[in-house]
Amino acid sequence: MAITDIKGFAHLTAADIETLGQELDTIRRDVELSLGERDATYIRRTIRAQRMLEAAARATLFAGRNRWAWVAGTAMLSVAKIIENMELGHNISHGQWDWMNDPEIHSTTWEWDMTGPSAQWRRAHNYSHHTYTNVLGKDEDLGFGILRMTRDEEWRPVHLAQPAANLVLAATFEWGIALHDWSIDRELSDTPRWQVMSEPNRAFGRKIARQVAKDFVIYPALTGPGWKSTLQANAAANLVRNLWAYAVIFCGHFPDGAEKFTIEQLEGETRGEWYLRQMLGSANFSAGPVMAFMSGNLCYQIEHHLFPDLPSNRYPEVARRVRELCDKYDLPYTTGSLGKQYLLAFRTIHKLALPDRFLRRTADDAPETSSERKFAGLTLPALPSTEQWAENHWPVDPVTGQRRGLRSALAEAKVALKEKARHEKESLQEAKVALQDKARQEKKVLRQRALRERAIRRVRRRQRSN
Repeated sequence: MAITDIKGFAHLTAADIETLGQELDTIRRDVELSLGERDATYIRRTIRAQRMLEAAARATLFAGRNRWAWVAGTAMLSVAKIIENMELGHNISHGQWDWMNDPEIHSTTWEWDMTGPSAQWRRAHNYSHHTYTNVLGKDEDLGFGILRMTRDEEWRPVHLAQPAANLVLAATFEWGIALHDWSIDRELSDTPRWQVMSEPNRAFGRKIARQVAKDFVIYPALTGPGWKSTLQANAAANLVRNLWAYAVIFCGHFPDGAEKFTIEQLEGETRGEWYLRQMLGSANFSAGPVMAFMSGNLCYQIEHHLFPDLPSNRYPEVARRVRELCDKYDLPYTTGSLGKQYLLAFRTIHKLALPDRFLRRTADDAPETSSERKFAGLTLPALPSTEQWAENHWPVDPVTGQRRGLRSALAEAKVALKEKARHEKESLQEAKVALQDKARQEKKVLRQRALRERAIRRVRRRQRSN
């Protein structure tokens, strides 16, 4: 099973978790009180730069018909679509800039350059995903309904096609997200499947018609004889944007260390526990300023899950304070290079396509799915005694004075599991040697018995001949 008791897994007391929540509330409050003209200038400049880049791309595709003009125009259009999707559409729709009260840059009015309507995405994503992050059976983004990303989900034969389904999802990510959000929107609005002309269906149909017409009819038609190359450029730019958005999202949600939770964890969940679930259920990837901007600052996925409605340009400063809290409470801060994080998610996709009988680990100690039972049967210095649990005191390093929590427990569990595996290997080796010795002894006894029986037969033959 995934995590059912976040306090037990995190090695924190209820008081620790509530104090952690208060410190995170302080971070939120500090950022909100400091928002001002600098932030407003940032988002307006970003919008202006994105529109200028897209206009330059369209002009290049319109004016030039040689190969290099097509490559340059397609590259600029790809970057423009990525910026619009990641740093603008995604973040504005989260309400990160609603504090400006600008009707153009507001979550209720911004329509992004994607197949699905922004309104449907907001309802599905902001509620389902950000409220129930990585809770199996509640978070519809956990595998997007087509991928098995935790062995808590029962394996079915259709999962054998998961590697191929993953490639299709990556290439058509905007369509996958659109269909996913449309389905959730119908469910949230209790719209019957047979009601073809329902509002969710009509909104979805209108947006599809608009996007298809814009990218594959109107813009190609404006370039006249070069319509075919423009159509190809638009398709290529959409593909690049889809692949990049897919990679960023998967790196933030599915590497090792992005934990999963059961519905039991939601029972009586406090705000501090909600914060903690976001920290443990998310992953970052390392990025410089340019890559951070191109990812919509979702390289700070932990900070985004903690504060989805704070402006993304503030995530770097928030990340420094969140890391300090992780150090203070000895919690893991899951991060790594973009390549590493994606390869871990990629491995999980292919591994969990197989039936569980082909997998060595269990749902309790698998790298992609841990739980508090990961520590069962292991003697770890970081684990509290019964008396310490009762007194709400957790082990503290006598030298540094630092709390010894989940990060230390995970490191020690890794050592303990290696030691346990070594002992098991030695035991198996000893058992193998013992069996080999026993087999040799039995073989020796059988040989001696055979020799005696042969000697007896020779003696009897001589007696009969005499």
